[in-house]
Amino acid sequence: MSSPTSSNEIDSAQREKAIDVNYDLDYVNDSNAVHSQVFTQGESVYAKLHRFAGKFGMEQRGIERVPTDERTDSSLIQVGTLWFAANMVVSSFAIGALALPVFALGFVDTALTIIFVNFLGILPVCFFSTFGPKFGLRQMVLSRFYFGYYGVKLVALFNVLACIGWSSVNVIVGAQFFHAVNQDVPGWAGILVISVATLIICTFGYRIVHVYEKWSWIPIFIIFMIVLGTFAHSGDFNSLLPLNTGPAEAGGVLSFAASVFGFATGWTSYAADYTVYQPVTRSRKSVFTWTFLGLFVSLCFTELLGAAIATAMATNQGYADSYADAHIGGLLAQVLVPRYGRFGEFCIVLLGLSIIGNNCPNLYSVALSLQLLSQKTSRIPRFVWTFVCTGVYLAISIPGYDNFETTLENFMLVIGYWLAIYEGVSLTEHFVFRRNSLARYAPETYCEPSRLPPGFAAIGAFCVGIVGAVLGMSQTWYTGPIGKLCGAAFGGDVGFELAFSFTALSYLAFRAVEKAGFKR
Repeated sequence: MSSPTSSNEIDSAQREKAIDVNYDLDYVNDSNAVHSQVFTQGESVYAKLHRFAGKFGMEQRGIERVPTDERTDSSLIQVGTLWFAANMVVSSFAIGALALPVFALGFVDTALTIIFVNFLGILPVCFFSTFGPKFGLRQMVLSRFYFGYYGVKLVALFNVLACIGWSSVNVIVGAQFFHAVNQDVPGWAGILVISVATLIICTFGYRIVHVYEKWSWIPIFIIFMIVLGTFAHSGDFNSLLPLNTGPAEAGGVLSFAASVFGFATGWTSYAADYTVYQPVTRSRKSVFTWTFLGLFVSLCFTELLGAAIATAMATNQGYADSYADAHIGGLLAQVLVPRYGRFGEFCIVLLGLSIIGNNCPNLYSVALSLQLLSQKTSRIPRFVWTFVCTGVYLAISIPGYDNFETTLENFMLVIGYWLAIYEGVSLTEHFVFRRNSLARYAPETYCEPSRLPPGFAAIGAFCVGIVGAVLGMSQTWYTGPIGKLCGAAFGGDVGFELAFSFTALSYLAFRAVEKAGFKR
């Protein structure tokens, strides 16, 4: 076998030509042939489980590269509707609603933060979504080209924690809606209903997840429009708070921006998972555009609506009491139930069930990340991991039901930190060292450690990024030195800005040395 350097040089021109004309090369050393045979042959437990899954129409493929002839998802609109449905939910409404009670912001400053930070946060999601059709690799598998074969395991572990954390927070939000309608319904019951429904959908995999998301947003969008119309008619827009100035205002905006950023960019670590079955001829510009529209429109709409309704708590005691009693569910119930009675309660229940659409991507992708951790975990089928992870986040969310608001605020900020680090490595590698060229990737080598980056530079930069996050964070449980300096000036959290900056700058230096030494 030729050296990695010479092999890449020989293939470079041919790969560039292939990508330019929008088709992909399937190389003979791609291990998909072996993995595909496992689905239909053999008597191992792994093979039997996959054949069992196939009998019921479940997706059998896990982290294996999707061959070109299997990339047959002809519906481009599904790329947009998946992200639109995943964010046309009460979780994103809840992000906007945190602006007043948690960060003491008015509507104008909240709205500007939502629009600009969401625009920034979703760009990496849109960008990495375009890699799915071209390479047929899941996002965490694609990350081997940035973190190396072994280094990516650390990233996958963080992604597992993030997916389970998002799922836990989301089902708590949904359960509050059931409680808002009927206070006799315990939190654990609502959590269980949402979790089981999500499990059923995700067990069947990619195709059913897309089908569900394609239609599930419609009734939720209609209900949100009813909420908007009813709230506007109530006259409570008169209570919207004006734009403030000063250190407290600047600090509130920075900390709220970190929450918005964490929610928006949270999809980055599994962006390509939902385009790997798109045809290899699919235009990258089209995938980027549909992903952007699906994310940006839904996030801004729901968060702005949440912010508007929450600011009414400043002067309307009924809204304030409802929020104190049942959080976000109580807030929306205060808008709908007095006006529409039983129909309003029905709408509240449907809004609670919207969490299913938000949790489907989390539960589907967490199984893929677990398969990436080791040879042993990769031998456990995706649908088995889906079941296991459901049990784990149930065990977390049920005891955490009564501590939602503090948990949500802290969790959003922490997620923003680690994803800023991930983006600092991956985007720097792509735009600087791979010169923004798909031809500088060799997707057939995704499971060949000797032909992937060693990963030392990425892990080193990851650690430096953590230092940046710690220095800049300003949490109720810890404030870093730079966070304290910022706090003295304007009281804000700058953890994710420092995390990205520290990571990107250190990776430039580390990767240059690594590449010179290892030639890959």
